[in-house]
Amino acid sequence: MVGLITSQPALASAGSHFPWLTVLTFLPLAGAIVLAFFPTANHQLHRRWALLVTVVTFVFSVIMAWQFKGGTAGFQLVDRATWVRTLHFEFFLGVDGISLFLVLLTTFLMPAGVLISWRIENQVKYFMLAFLFLETAMIGSFLALDLLLFFFFFEALLFPMYLIIGGWGSDRRIYAAVKFFLYTMAGSAFLLLGILFLYFKAGAQFGVPTFDYTLLQHLSLPVSTARWLFLAFFVAFAVKTPLFPLHTWLPDAHTEAPTAGSLDLAAVVIKVGAYGLIRFNLGLFPEASNFFRTFVMVLAVIGIIYGAVVALIQVDLKRLVAYSSVSHMGFVVLGIFALSLQGMSGGVLAMVNHGLSTGALFLLVGMLYDRTHTRDLIRLNGLGRILPVYGGVLLFVALSSIGLPGLNGFVGEFLIILGTFVVSKAFAVAAVTGVVLSAIYMLWGYQRLMHGPPVIAGGAIDGNGHGGSSESAGPWAHLKDLELREYFVILPIMAAILFIGIYPKPLLSKIEPSAQHVVTCVGDVKAFSRTIVLNPGVFAPGGGYFACITPVVRSP
Repeated sequence: MVGLITSQPALASAGSHFPWLTVLTFLPLAGAIVLAFFPTANHQLHRRWALLVTVVTFVFSVIMAWQFKGGTAGFQLVDRATWVRTLHFEFFLGVDGISLFLVLLTTFLMPAGVLISWRIENQVKYFMLAFLFLETAMIGSFLALDLLLFFFFFEALLFPMYLIIGGWGSDRRIYAAVKFFLYTMAGSAFLLLGILFLYFKAGAQFGVPTFDYTLLQHLSLPVSTARWLFLAFFVAFAVKTPLFPLHTWLPDAHTEAPTAGSLDLAAVVIKVGAYGLIRFNLGLFPEASNFFRTFVMVLAVIGIIYGAVVALIQVDLKRLVAYSSVSHMGFVVLGIFALSLQGMSGGVLAMVNHGLSTGALFLLVGMLYDRTHTRDLIRLNGLGRILPVYGGVLLFVALSSIGLPGLNGFVGEFLIILGTFVVSKAFAVAAVTGVVLSAIYMLWGYQRLMHGPPVIAGGAIDGNGHGGSSESAGPWAHLKDLELREYFVILPIMAAILFIGIYPKPLLSKIEPSAQHVVTCVGDVKAFSRTIVLNPGVFAPGGGYFACITPVVRSP
């Protein structure tokens, strides 16, 4: 077994390159530490500093992406150092085609989160502290290749998100924050038990315990053990994704969170769960992943249809978008467990696309709420006469969300359906049903919000909808269209939506090698009988097969 480990590609030595990933991960945290020393009363300084830190972090992520070389499935730009030598804890970061664009998505949207929170007046300093701390936790979750380090980042997401929801949310914010915290903590308990089991199992097989993901892929596990470990990891990631029926915390958290909190939840936090399914469930337990494949795909399809149907009956605009997230993340999980190249690549791309589209929807709902102080579709009718630019932007983003060809949502969903169709026509047809339902609830909501007959007073509605005077516009006649700050928030996201929709090749060319590696791993394990051990040092039931071992590419 020692020979097996040492035969793997050599890891980049510490100090052999600039630590891009370390700097990128901890730059927001460093900014938060500096912010902690600023005078509490100077709110404008807090906002500007947080905006500067998030913009600089995005610039670093772009440089990191430029350094990334496509065409390989290995981890690149690796940063590695000993953390606790006696216990063999390591600081280990690396990026591949699956994590690359999730990191870019995170850093791209964080400046928008600061700008949309510009008018917050309550405890601005502490809001920005939590926001910057959250960014470090999100980036670290996508880059950590030491399982204990990943768990620390994974758990670190909870505390700033809890504070953001509970401290700056709506009327039922405490209930939503506690529910979010309890659900995710309960799931994380199973994850921690699984990680500790692997740590001690590595000690028994290798002679040295380790949390190193690339070494744990060498473990030989009995079939039953690997399947129980799969479930332990799966529960934690299914809660975070969120996958039906473990999704019930999400609508409440989205509805009660401030706009920036909803942006973080929809665009990034729930992606950590789907990312975990790819990286750890498929990467560490390929045989168990294949065994539970149909079960997970059934849950994904139920989530697709359930989320869409429940979205159809919502009158709260924010809850409508929240349930659409449940449906869209079902698509992502379906693509992942289709275990085809198209499905896996589409699932990763759909995570990025969902972050842009649904993140933009939450931003637009927040902009409207700031003006009207309501999200009730019964009251918010006929606003297209008053907010024509806002209405045009909302339509653009809504069409992206439902997968209109030419916009980003179409590419990911098409690949998922195509990759699923190769595996199961029944699952693909069910997924298409979700696409149809998403068009219904999204266009229905838009039509009612923008083009319905306007409210006159006290909930009464002008049935003829004539004219655009202040009388026919009812209580919303005074509303102003998008302002300059809001253009800076939304226009970059719209540009990204259009670019990916027209030319997705730069993303797919980097995603596909890593996606192919995962698919090949699980597919090759499936090809062997669980009752036969061909070579005890190479393949044992449940894991330890060479095709699943992800190489670490030497850094430049």
